Amino acid sequence: MHVDEAIRSRKSVRRFLSTPVPAAVVSHILEVAARAPSGNNVQPWRVYVLAGEARERLCADIVKAAQEDPDRHQPEYAYYPTSWFDPYLDRRRRCGFGLYATLGIARDDQAARERQMLRNYTFFDAPVGLLVTLDRRLNTGSFMDVGMFIQNVMVAARAQGLHTCAQAAFAWFHKVARQHLPMGDNEILLCGIALGQEDLQAPENAFITERAALAEFVSFHGMEGCPDRSAR
Repeated sequence: MHVDEAIRSRKSVRRFLSTPVPAAVVSHILEVAARAPSGNNVQPWRVYVLAGEARERLCADIVKAAQEDPDRHQPEYAYYPTSWFDPYLDRRRRCGFGLYATLGIARDDQAARERQMLRNYTFFDAPVGLLVTLDRRLNTGSFMDVGMFIQNVMVAARAQGLHTCAQAAFAWFHKVARQHLPMGDNEILLCGIALGQEDLQAPENAFITERAALAEFVSFHGMEGCPDRSAR
């Protein structure tokens, strides 16, 4: 698969088939992804791969925690702003409304929304779940490094015919994850990544988020033949 096609076909899959992913394939994806750049080559990422019973036990405990006492669980870093504003607020709403509309969930159906949210914690049924951590003793730049690594994971998965979903939702339940995995005290749980075969029959997987036009986020300077000269 050409790298352009791998990037363009990457999407957030929210229902997977149970088809197992061989350990050798997961290892290959992570080995390729580890070619991501990082400042001074510090390679700040760490990955915990879960499948089978280990995955089931973790997912069951996180779902239970999310149902029984969600307010007790908070992430160790701020992913989202405390106050939303446009254009980001509009994009967020369009994403959420679009997904729920695809699933046939009404805006006032809180029970259905809660059920869909809880599916995050089963890795959307993917047979393999990854948890990605960062050493808290590092600084903000290392978040960028890990972000590039995560993107590499998702693109490398597409090259193997697989799909993914990056899930910040797991960051809230780092205390539960620590009960199942040998995570050190210096590790911050950044996110999970669901990995597996896409369920082509699932309506939610037909939902593709839009992207802003080039002119909305690019400013060309001193370059001839710009795609949109008004953006120079």
